[in-house]
Amino acid sequence: MKKVMLKTTLSLAVAMASSQLFASGFALNEQSISGMGTGYAGRSSSADDASTVAGNPAGMSRLKRDQITGGVAAIDAKTDIKHANGGPPGSTNDGDMVPFTKVPMLFAVKKATDDLAFGLGVYAPFGLITNYEDSFGGRYYGKKSDVKVITFQPTVSYAFNQYVSVGFGPTINKISGQLTSATPLAQTFGRNDGQVNIKGDDTAWGYKVGILVTPTDKTNIGLTYTSKVKYKLDGHTNISGAGFGPFNGGRYGASLDITTPESVDFSITQKLDDQWTVYAGSTWTRWSRLKDITVNNSGVPAQLGGAAGPIGTISEPQNWHDTWASAIGASFQVNKQWVLRTGFSVDQAPTNNTDRSVRIPTGDRKAVSFGAGFNATDDLTIDAALSYLWEEEVNVNRTGKGNAYNAEYKNSAWGYALGATYKF
Repeated sequence: MKKVMLKTTLSLAVAMASSQLFASGFALNEQSISGMGTGYAGRSSSADDASTVAGNPAGMSRLKRDQITGGVAAIDAKTDIKHANGGPPGSTNDGDMVPFTKVPMLFAVKKATDDLAFGLGVYAPFGLITNYEDSFGGRYYGKKSDVKVITFQPTVSYAFNQYVSVGFGPTINKISGQLTSATPLAQTFGRNDGQVNIKGDDTAWGYKVGILVTPTDKTNIGLTYTSKVKYKLDGHTNISGAGFGPFNGGRYGASLDITTPESVDFSITQKLDDQWTVYAGSTWTRWSRLKDITVNNSGVPAQLGGAAGPIGTISEPQNWHDTWASAIGASFQVNKQWVLRTGFSVDQAPTNNTDRSVRIPTGDRKAVSFGAGFNATDDLTIDAALSYLWEEEVNVNRTGKGNAYNAEYKNSAWGYALGATYKF
């Protein structure tokens, strides 16, 4: 009994942590509509609008006017599951567990002087929503994952001269998550599946700092550092419908300490002539911080060992690795009103073949992007972008909980974005 409960609770506890981190694997890069058009190749070196608050805060001092930039990106993901084995009789493997998802963003920049600027950004750096069908074959390893991260970033930027600008902003990060999984304990006694439901949240501080160098009037070189953020998620674990012996479920306090990794983004923007501009950039993320996940539960009943029992403190190795994401892009200024953009990017997944889960069955990916900007007036610019992302085929191999589950996953997604910048 304890062994089965341990594996069920541990799997969800690990998923609660890793889902937030794996948001990077699903790359919520959607913090700039203009940047999306070039595949975010010039994330740190292009200060095209107020979204530079998130891309490189040093770019705020390069903007000529006060402005507000807002928009929304939408993600339409698809998953094909093949060669699935495992799960109880009657299990299904429909895939397409990611619903149509919207990601909003809003930025504002106020110029205090020609060299000093203040800004504020509200955006989503991480996020994950997956929801399998109730009869999914791997439901004992993950059913629903809904994790949201919202960042508020007040920012300041200063230009020392026409060549060097710097920027800094503390980040206030709000995380909330809900994860559910079926438990096979009830089925052992000829009943329906039970359910484990975990909820938790936390607010933590970090920071973002950047430098922007312009050695010539046609070249921008940018470097942005985003700090690690230490979280302590507090919440509860609900177990219902377990249906064996004297134990039918319960509610327990749960806490989880975890640190999201730091990242460094470097990019170059090169203006070739009055029409053509090219971009290139890379981002390094220190995912190797995540060696294991440890969860502390409180209020565990004596028959399950209490706080010192097998589900009082539980841990599981992850052994993630550092990743690189790289992109190239270009823009073409058609005329005063229109600019066209395109980009191509590649992104490594931090996971390994041993520990990959059904909650985040992701692999290395590639993406192609297209975008356009339209100057409706001297004060109003409208930006739109379209991207297509595809991942390598990966294997998920899970054992335990009385039902092993193995399958091949192939993920892809369309991204759509629309935004506007108003200058005043």
